[in-house]
Amino acid sequence: MEIAKALGVEVWLRGGWAMDFFIGEVTRDHVDIDWFARADDASALTDGLLRSGYDPLPGPLADQQLDFCKQGVESSFALLGEDRSGRIVVAGGPWAGEVWPEGMLDAPPGRIGALRCRIISPRAQIEIKQMMPVWVPGRPRRRKDAEDITRLQAALGEQDTRPA
Repeated sequence: MEIAKALGVEVWLRGGWAMDFFIGEVTRDHVDIDWFARADDASALTDGLLRSGYDPLPGPLADQQLDFCKQGVESSFALLGEDRSGRIVVAGGPWAGEVWPEGMLDAPPGRIGALRCRIISPRAQIEIKQMMPVWVPGRPRRRKDAEDITRLQAALGEQDTRPA
């Protein structure tokens, strides 16, 4: 994201777009863009997005996620913190302090054509998609998440070894 780059703010794609940038092609239609950003950068990121014509959207707690819209496209920034051990954790809200998958931010940039972008690691993408219904009871596993897991595992040359 050019706005974040201009601000010196690191952001990482997550969700469907992260998968597509890892695989190197658009695999399905997307209705939004999901990102991770550090909570320490939330104020600068918010200011930059507002100056660039993004409208804020109501969403979860402001210390947990920032939601914006521009030209009908929603962009959500889940905020990251760091614990005393240096692990990446949920920054705020009811899951504040919970640890995200190890190595999540260590992936090389992904690419679609000439466009490059930081992404979360594909293994973290898989873990998040597998665990979201466990972490957030009442949120059913979505078909697109199961399909994304299969695509990511194929790209990694892995198979799902979880019991059925």
